[in-house]
Amino acid sequence: MKFVVSSTELLNHLTAISRVISSKSTLPILDNFLFNLEENKLTITASDLESTLITWIELENTDGIGEIAIPAKLLIDTLKEFPEQPLNFQVNNETFSVDIFSENGKFSIVGQDGEEFPSVPAIDPESANSVKIGHDVLLHGINKTLFATADDELRPVMNGILVELTPDEAIFVASDAHKLVRYKRTDVKTEAEASFILPKKPAALLKNLLPREDFDVALQFNEKNAFFQLSNFKLVCRLVEGKYPSYNSVIPTNNPNKMQIDRLEFYNTLKRVSVFSNQASNLVRLKLLGNQLVVSAQDVDFSISAVERLNCQYEGDELEIGFKSSFLIEILSNINSSEVLVELSDPTRAGLMLPVEKETDEEDVLMLLMPMMINA
Repeated sequence: MKFVVSSTELLNHLTAISRVISSKSTLPILDNFLFNLEENKLTITASDLESTLITWIELENTDGIGEIAIPAKLLIDTLKEFPEQPLNFQVNNETFSVDIFSENGKFSIVGQDGEEFPSVPAIDPESANSVKIGHDVLLHGINKTLFATADDELRPVMNGILVELTPDEAIFVASDAHKLVRYKRTDVKTEAEASFILPKKPAALLKNLLPREDFDVALQFNEKNAFFQLSNFKLVCRLVEGKYPSYNSVIPTNNPNKMQIDRLEFYNTLKRVSVFSNQASNLVRLKLLGNQLVVSAQDVDFSISAVERLNCQYEGDELEIGFKSSFLIEILSNINSSEVLVELSDPTRAGLMLPVEKETDEEDVLMLLMPMMINA
């Protein structure tokens, strides 16, 4: 088979799907891209068995059909060095040799039989849940929650993003048992209630692909797999099996102590003060009294400490609570509002961080952080 393709267009497509390839693959064939040529359409697939990314390019100059597996790293490293130009691929379907002709040279690669490449799971549209979801909604849902997923080998359900679809809204949830994020959108509606747990890696792949998208994403899923259809890409991934913990039960509802504060000032103060916290615990203390927040940290072992005072709007009783500074900083960096509302009940219960301004009227963002014990 033969085809001519733009060097930069091919590189852009390959770079996007190469992120799925694992460096610790147990199957050598998975270190390759699968090229499949049918009529004037070149389909390229990359996989790590758990996730598969497929892209396609419409070509004008082709001859023959066939499929071949081509080493991914070698091909990308070669394409990176080309200026924009047409490349002529000539593939021998019998010996799996690949000759790439550029304007000034010839590059020869030995591929593998494309039939050895694992087949992509299929989905029965009759038994699957189907929904159209805005590319920006899906991107926001992943962006807001991905950082809060866990790395827990004993509880794999915590290592993904829970996506709940109802007739009224879509809910994205992630938690690592210390922090929790719940992101709701009221502009996504489905006929029936359904949910799935999206693993971390395909979520990160979507996070990379969605910013270049202009259209709604067609999502289909069953108990085992999810299929995301984008304009130029298709992602197929195996879902995390199991039941996600009841996240609503850990969100405190009665929080009489409320503080509103400038997010950036609070964030920068925490960054400075946390340098003086104990390296093992990362503990920072927040003391609230009147309209003032006192942020402090100390490391008794090295006789160092830091204190900063910030103005805020506070309604509630005098309160002192401790948090792991790295988690609190991470939460504040993932809130886009200029002001943040912190709701607290007592020093032993979780604190809620909410944006004061919403990016859109259809969204509802809630971030939760478990406190740390303050040793008297």
